[in-house]
Amino acid sequence: MLLDTHALIWWWKNDPTLPTAARAAMTATSNQVFVSAASGWELATKIRKGQLLEMRASLPAFAEDVIRDGFYHLPVTAQHGVHGGSLSGAHKDPFDRLIAAQALLDDMTVVTRDREIAKFGCKVLW
Repeated sequence: MLLDTHALIWWWKNDPTLPTAARAAMTATSNQVFVSAASGWELATKIRKGQLLEMRASLPAFAEDVIRDGFYHLPVTAQHGVHGGSLSGAHKDPFDRLIAAQALLDDMTVVTRDREIAKFGCKVLW
């Protein structure tokens, strides 16, 4: 499983917006849950732009917090970047395109509420 950035943030904030099914899948010992390097990039970008300021204090510990929660880091490769940039469709969010490419190339299900990600052909849970 690959977490979309908002799913990770809602997990960290224990936000009830994260559905019970997603939370259960994220905690199931049978699932490996990955967090893309793109999520760190997205979070830092949004904080720099004045969004998600409540996450500013936790940004320096991003890498450690991912591991603390039992998740795995998914680095971005050149193949991910090329595939993400080549995906057809109207969805313009570069972070979502990269996460979709990683899910497609690495055969992962994306935990997301973003229905547009599924239009890239990704498996999604939510």
